[in-house]
Amino acid sequence: MKKDTRNDTNNRYTGFALAAMDAALAERQVTDQILQCNEVTEKYGLILTEHQALSLAQTRTTSLKENRRIEFGSGIVDKLIMEFCDSPYLSQENYEDTLHELISLFYEMKNLTEDRVSDRDLMEFMKQAFDNGCRGSLELLSGEAMRLSEHIHCGGTIKTFRLKETAI
Repeated sequence: MKKDTRNDTNNRYTGFALAAMDAALAERQVTDQILQCNEVTEKYGLILTEHQALSLAQTRTTSLKENRRIEFGSGIVDKLIMEFCDSPYLSQENYEDTLHELISLFYEMKNLTEDRVSDRDLMEFMKQAFDNGCRGSLELLSGEAMRLSEHIHCGGTIKTFRLKETAI
């Protein structure tokens, strides 16, 4: 007797459709939270449009997939925005591009440190390095992040890690 696989196929398609709807809803929620940050960031001359906010939410989704991570709730994008908005190295001209890079670096670092560093501590580290030794350079920040990863893998902690005085 041949098994009717139509229900199995329909269930798979329904499951994919539901997952896609969930992803779209999550991106919408993240986009809304990003836009709410404008209330604070505008005093630093930094504003994101709805299109830019959606693009950042999509970067989050892509970074999570590339790093094989899952995240519940809104995640860290709005928190990164609030952490970095007062940086002297951010301007309206580089704001969105810098945020895309910071989001990607954050999730990469969570993997490289094997989640031994809390989200909060990692954001503080990134901000401290970005504003000080790296002087706003994302390339240098990435280098410092790799140094932190090596330090963690050698048994150190974020508390015992020392940033280079000047990475330039």
